[in-house]
Amino acid sequence: MNNKKKASPWKSIQIGLGTFLALIIFAYGFQITKVNLEELRSENRQQSLIRVTRALAQPDILEYDQVEEVVNQPIYVPCQQNGGSTPADQNSSEPYIVISPACAEPGDVIQVEGFNFAPYTIGPLRFVPGSDPNNVVSLGRVNAETDADGHFISSMEIPKRPSDDVQYIRATLRRNIGSPHFSQTAHDTWNKIVETVFLALLATVFGTVLAIPLSFIAARNLMKTVKSPLTSISLSVLGWPIGILIGFVIVRGVGDLSASVGSNVWINLAGILLAPALMWLGIRWALPQEEITLPSQSTRLARLGVILLVVLLGFYGLFQLASLAMSSGQSLEAALGSFGFLGYFLFQVGDIVAIITPALGALAAGGTLSSTLGRLGQQGSEKLPASGIKTLNLVLTTIAGATVLGLVGQLIEWLYQIGEPMYTLWGPVTVGASAGFLLAVFTKPKESLPIGMVVYSITRTFLNALRSVEALVMAIVFVIAVGIGPFAGVMALGLHTIVSLAKLYSEQVESILAGPLEAIEATGANRLQTIIYAVIPQIIPPYISYTMYRWDINVRMSTIIGFVGGGGIGFLLQQNINLLNYRAASAQMLAIAVVVASMDYISSVLREKVI
Repeated sequence: MNNKKKASPWKSIQIGLGTFLALIIFAYGFQITKVNLEELRSENRQQSLIRVTRALAQPDILEYDQVEEVVNQPIYVPCQQNGGSTPADQNSSEPYIVISPACAEPGDVIQVEGFNFAPYTIGPLRFVPGSDPNNVVSLGRVNAETDADGHFISSMEIPKRPSDDVQYIRATLRRNIGSPHFSQTAHDTWNKIVETVFLALLATVFGTVLAIPLSFIAARNLMKTVKSPLTSISLSVLGWPIGILIGFVIVRGVGDLSASVGSNVWINLAGILLAPALMWLGIRWALPQEEITLPSQSTRLARLGVILLVVLLGFYGLFQLASLAMSSGQSLEAALGSFGFLGYFLFQVGDIVAIITPALGALAAGGTLSSTLGRLGQQGSEKLPASGIKTLNLVLTTIAGATVLGLVGQLIEWLYQIGEPMYTLWGPVTVGASAGFLLAVFTKPKESLPIGMVVYSITRTFLNALRSVEALVMAIVFVIAVGIGPFAGVMALGLHTIVSLAKLYSEQVESILAGPLEAIEATGANRLQTIIYAVIPQIIPPYISYTMYRWDINVRMSTIIGFVGGGGIGFLLQQNINLLNYRAASAQMLAIAVVVASMDYISSVLREKVI
């Protein structure tokens, strides 16, 4: 029985139409991309390609010391009535050249023959205009290469530079002496490739440190269970800007106080030693391990004041530490000689601490006030009657909405300088207040809202937006901010590392097993304890793997951002390509290939051992 199916004509037509459509698409693609091999067949293009290919195949890594044999032979352009150039002394043992014909018209082709040069040497033949044979100005692109007898024959075209004065043909042949040694290009390449590796290392470390906390709030499985009543959300939102402002002002005041004390090493050292001691005593008193009787209200307020004083002492100690590090770093940089980089490192670390301490204080104050107000809102929502909570929600949510959109409007005004308060202040405040009021109206008084998913969505949107910007563009911005150099590259790659790793880390958090998470939550653990004991043990191996892989990526990317001034070997590579110095560029490309291959091997070995 024949079970063979008959071919469908419609299917054959579909295949034919699909093939024809594909040909049309490719034909249009040829036109758009201007595919044309005519230039490839051009003799000039082929000569240039051969020249560049040969240069790339001979990286400028080793070189010899060279000596030059320079011979100038006079020539008249155009010919004079009294004859041509003075003939060379062919009986001399010194190098000489013979020009045929002895004089020429502009544009003529002459033959230059050299004798008694060192064997197997190479160098340029140039036309020297003017009557001075030592003139540094020369024309022409002809090279001469001697054989085993030190002899060469070359042809060159006379430039159109007629003159009644005698002019010259100069042969400059160079020969190697001594043993080969690393060239200056090799030294420069080594310095820049080391800079590239450490540029990628610092960017990876800083990016990883900041990406880890972001990955937890960008994980859906951790944030979808976070819910709060509207009262708690409104108070938390209001607590952030108020706390940030108060914290920044206070901590900056502490910094001014620390600066007024002076930058003397002994004063700084005393402040660093006294601050922890006083903090320890204050904490011991404000947070006793056990109490027999319930403390009074005044005692509680006193303890709260001591805790705040302890926090301020901690920031004062940070400022003193920064001042000590900066002054010590300056002294050590000059005293350590070759190890002066240790002093430089100490100074820069102190400077970083001094700059970020006010920001840390502002964030700490904002987070603390927001958390405190959020807990008060949670307790109020549980204890107060529904009617009272409804009224409170109407007021607080209206204020919170007006505050949020008002701040967004001020950001827009700062960016675009619109200069119309109606559009950037009062308009956003009105819209925010109205949106907050309507949210409170249509929300049940004690209903818990999924605030975690809102934070998750905002974080993921922010990460996706930043990740869409290439590190090359980021490097351009940071070059404007901090100047040309590797620091701009570190900042650009660090920012790109943060947004890239935060996404990879968060996706790994989303794929963890739910069993340990539920088991820890069933014991009554809070969110921080859940993350420490249920999440982190499951994500350590992939986090290590992603971090190593990111370092590998940063090494490769750091060779590119140098093209826009971001430091590293890319900057040197771009310079040599622009100068048509392809042998030097070849040395840099070889170094990049070696480092990338080595990094790939090292990271694979480390992943195999650690994970």
